[in-house]
Amino acid sequence: MSRAPLQLAPEERLIFALDVPGRAEAVEWIDRLGDSVRFYKIGMELLASGEYFDVLDLLGQRGKRVFVDLKFFDIPATVAGVIRGLGRWKVDYCTIHGWHPAMMQAAAEANTNSDMRLLAVTVLTSMDGNDLRAMGIDGEPEQVVVQRALAAQAAGIDGVIASGREAGPIRRATGAGFSIVCPGIRPDGGGGDDQKRSVGVAEAFAAGADAIVVGRPIRNAADPAAAAALIQQQIRDSIK
Repeated sequence: MSRAPLQLAPEERLIFALDVPGRAEAVEWIDRLGDSVRFYKIGMELLASGEYFDVLDLLGQRGKRVFVDLKFFDIPATVAGVIRGLGRWKVDYCTIHGWHPAMMQAAAEANTNSDMRLLAVTVLTSMDGNDLRAMGIDGEPEQVVVQRALAAQAAGIDGVIASGREAGPIRRATGAGFSIVCPGIRPDGGGGDDQKRSVGVAEAFAAGADAIVVGRPIRNAADPAAAAALIQQQIRDSIK
């Protein structure tokens, strides 16, 4: 059975994608962003450095929330083992792929001794209908995402990762109490990069998102802390 969503303060609904090659760069960003960001996503690029868990521990020491975004996908026993092991750390969110009901069920059953919430990746925000068809998947993103969200919920997963474009249909299908975290957010609502299904901040929360993930719009800003603060204000305005 899916667990209740994390209790998030308004300023914890912005998750910064800490896509860096190592610990030194991670520390620079944490210092640079200061109080403007309280929740960090650490993913595959940092994993290759060998300093992944050093950064995970550092974030906890700094009082930050942690999202482990490694998108686990393997046979059920293997994924269950890694979820069980990851539960030894203080992790708030962790991603697995949402393609295999038996794997998702095994992950959910292994996640009993921690407060970590498991999120199933539905369809990457860099993909559109043409990409799905090229993979042999018959259906538009919204249809596929909702199907996978319902499968994740039935398997006991706590929520999903999905574009804000599908947050509304997911919320209607799954009801309240199922977490929806939306990456690919662009504060101006635009794209212009490898994100094909991006939405703006207000649109994501109006559709039912619990939290959003933002990377490049903060990382590439002239003043990253100010860019994060502006997004925080957009969030506060959206959830009033």
